[in-house]
Amino acid sequence: MNLDRWRQQIDQIDERLLELLNERAELALQIGREKRARGLAVHSPEREAQILQRVCALNRGPLDEHAIRGVFSKIFEEFRRLQESEA
Repeated sequence: MNLDRWRQQIDQIDERLLELLNERAELALQIGREKRARGLAVHSPEREAQILQRVCALNRGPLDEHAIRGVFSKIFEEFRRLQESEA
């Protein structure tokens, strides 16, 4: 396989990631609306900890746990910001 083919594959994966992130964002917005309707806080450290534990347990590499936690922590931060901006 050559460099151009690998980059093409990465571009395709990036498109899928973008689609999945936006799908996740839509769900996060729905959850944020429901939390507000119930008078709950947007930020849920317990839920974030559960997610981190689950994805780290599922991870088979080559990314290490530190990288996975960093990526998901950034996702949480951005989706929390999205939920709060809709309030």
